Amino acid sequence: MNPLTRSYYSGASDAQIIYETIGSYFDKIANLHSTNSALVVRHQGINWTYGELQARVDQLAMGLIHLGIEPGDRVGIWGPNSSEWVLVQLATAKIGAIMVCINPAYRLYELEYALNKVECKTLITDVSFKTSDYLGMINTLAPELESSHPGQLEAKKLPYLKHVIRMGSDNTPGMYNFDAVCAAGTDDDQATMDALQGRLQ
Repeated sequence: MNPLTRSYYSGASDAQIIYETIGSYFDKIANLHSTNSALVVRHQGINWTYGELQARVDQLAMGLIHLGIEPGDRVGIWGPNSSEWVLVQLATAKIGAIMVCINPAYRLYELEYALNKVECKTLITDVSFKTSDYLGMINTLAPELESSHPGQLEAKKLPYLKHVIRMGSDNTPGMYNFDAVCAAGTDDDQATMDALQGRLQ
């Protein structure tokens, strides 16, 4: 991959470019409207206020930092619409990582191509969706997961992928579970996240 460069584009307009990141703008809105409803996901029984959403976003952002995710790293998400999808979108924005949306309908070879094309370092995945067995497909592509410690994947077919995070709280060989990642952040990780907020553009 080519190194990241700064780029701004603005067509003819009376409005000026707002030099503010998604992460900082989200924090501003969350602080202004902390008790207002922010996210409703009916099939998960979720109705979070901005304050609740912000706390969960920060937990995930710190958890990703704890795993070693840095600005510019690609973090894939594979699954249908969910609260986790929103958390990943905002958490990656806060730490400068690049969220990669993997088509929920992808089959084995499409998944392999997409992960390698973008040099995906981390994949956050649902367990399954409709007829797709996501965990089964990932284990087919990376059988090394069965004997790997989470975060230490060395997969022949997926050479860039180091972390696989499965949604939920269940444990799967070679993978982190989403809930544990959200709980892994430390004070040092929070300090790193806060420092990144001041540096990202």
